[in-house]
Amino acid sequence: MAQVEKKGGLLRKASSNKKPLKEKVVLMYDEIFKNEDPSKNCPRFWEELFLMKVNLEYLETKLESVDGDELMKLKDNINSLFQHCIVSLNEEHQIKVVNALQTLCALIRGVHQKNKPTSGFDIINMLMGFDKAELRMKVTDNISQNTILEYVMINSIFEAILQILSVASSRAQHGYDAVVLLALLVNYRKYESVNPYIVKLSIVDDETTLNGMGLVISQALTEYNRQYKDKEEENQGGFFSALTSMVGNMFIADAEEKISVQTNEAILLALYEAVHLNRNFITVLAQSHPEMGLVSTPTTPTLPTTPTTPLGTTPPSSDVMNSSELALDPNLQTSNLLITFLKYCSIVMQDTKDEHRLNSAKLCLIILTCIAEDQYANAFLHDDNMNFRVNLHRMPMRHRKKAADKNIPSRPLVCAVLDLMVEFMVTHMMKEFPMDLYVRCVQIVHKLICYQKKCRVRLHYTWRELWSALINLLKFLMSNETVLLGKYNIFALALMVVNLFNVFITYGDTFLPTPSSYDELYYEIIRMHQVFDNLYSMVLRLSTNSGQWKEPASKVTHALINVRAIINHFNPKIESYAAVNHISQLSEDQVLEVVRSNYDTLTLKLQDGLDQYERYSEQPKEAAFFKELVRSISLNVRKNLAVNTLSQEILLKEFSTIS
Repeated sequence: MAQVEKKGGLLRKASSNKKPLKEKVVLMYDEIFKNEDPSKNCPRFWEELFLMKVNLEYLETKLESVDGDELMKLKDNINSLFQHCIVSLNEEHQIKVVNALQTLCALIRGVHQKNKPTSGFDIINMLMGFDKAELRMKVTDNISQNTILEYVMINSIFEAILQILSVASSRAQHGYDAVVLLALLVNYRKYESVNPYIVKLSIVDDETTLNGMGLVISQALTEYNRQYKDKEEENQGGFFSALTSMVGNMFIADAEEKISVQTNEAILLALYEAVHLNRNFITVLAQSHPEMGLVSTPTTPTLPTTPTTPLGTTPPSSDVMNSSELALDPNLQTSNLLITFLKYCSIVMQDTKDEHRLNSAKLCLIILTCIAEDQYANAFLHDDNMNFRVNLHRMPMRHRKKAADKNIPSRPLVCAVLDLMVEFMVTHMMKEFPMDLYVRCVQIVHKLICYQKKCRVRLHYTWRELWSALINLLKFLMSNETVLLGKYNIFALALMVVNLFNVFITYGDTFLPTPSSYDELYYEIIRMHQVFDNLYSMVLRLSTNSGQWKEPASKVTHALINVRAIINHFNPKIESYAAVNHISQLSEDQVLEVVRSNYDTLTLKLQDGLDQYERYSEQPKEAAFFKELVRSISLNVRKNLAVNTLSQEILLKEFSTIS
């Protein structure tokens, strides 16, 4: 409806064509996007600009609407805007500092978007000009694609990041971003030169800072676990529940695939770098607290909600960071970061068909490898006085019932790690065989057992489940020999599995919990002798040929010597016992009786190096994986960065706390 205005006592319609007035800051932005120096006719232009409240939406839209060639024509004005943003950051006037900071964020983001296909040189040129870059940023001669990070390498922000993590209020607002930023900085040109962030992170020993970092990682992982559990419960209710009750569990695997929660590689990378680089961080993994504990609740205002994105791409919300952290299982009185991480692993390792989930599973196993090699980590993993009830997520399968959470016993944490490895082995024998992940699983088990052997830790664990999983893995490799040999050296994995049995056979009496556990090992080998016989036939066949598998197959042939000695020694005696006693099929107890009675006449060969392993090294084996992972994380972080959520009020409040 047209407005009516009064003039000289008469009523008349106001013009409906009247354009709404633009706010002053928008008019000033328009001046910058002209081919003239905006300060030519207004000497105080730049000073006044940063006194105006930033209109991020308009500035970003303006940058977006200008094509690359047009932007190049505006280079001098863009250079000036960038320069005056930097200068204003040194102002004492807090309003100007905040406005300059927000403008700078929008400017860098906008210019970067325009220069995606080109190198970092163009970004530097557009923002400040090559001729002034050296003077303003003091960049080194060796400049990589993201040149701006060179400045951050020389002028470290490491201490500022640690300060954020060590203070509860700043951690609640910026902890997630700080941890992800640190992980990315640690990975900047890490294989090409000395990265100062790697050096500094490796020597951090401040307990408050390390705990703050652990807390942020815990919160992010637990939020993921919680959302997954919520989705899982949704899928189990309503019509679907009624349907499955009618037709059994036929469709349960398909239903599980629908529970797709996007993984969080960024926070995993942060955990990996902390565990891999800093020995002191290992203590953070084990720190117990009641139900994750209550962190001190900051009094800072809540940030505006960020746009909805898949879980794992954005940090936990402020209320998650402020509230009682991560409500875990009601039966669990205490928890720690390692338990949270193991639960996360049990979710992401279920489905490895998607590339992101495959990468997440691989990174989880690399982290567990680092933990399994650490002496202190092993000490608390195996500590009988630190028992936890860890409810891992298990993939629904038709041939097994879902374990009731309340039936899970309270045990040392190493039992949960072993459970996780066994679970993966049992559930991933499929057409798209994740060979690399299986190798890592078996290596983790081997490293844990080496510690038990070395320290004579008699762990009360259901070892039969592990032995059964390993034997079934060998069976799978043989059944799919033709297909798998076209892609992988399956003999390397078979050798690891056989040598695990050799560790149990040779040293089991020093770390298995009871003598009867050692007897059960022999029982399983004898009971499943057909698998080992078939494996021997296969490797013997290939080792006597002159093909590419001759050498790796020969190693397996040699490794089977003690397993075959056990089978060849006890099988005739079991058959004889059955014949003498006129029994067609012996019970387990009867077989065990034969085993115990005939140990004395068994001759085994001592094999060297069974309790030795190659320690994890990121370079060169994992370098390509981490380069690609960091690239993926960087793209994801940039995609979900929301500069417009940085409200002026919150920034001003934060500046008021800086001395």
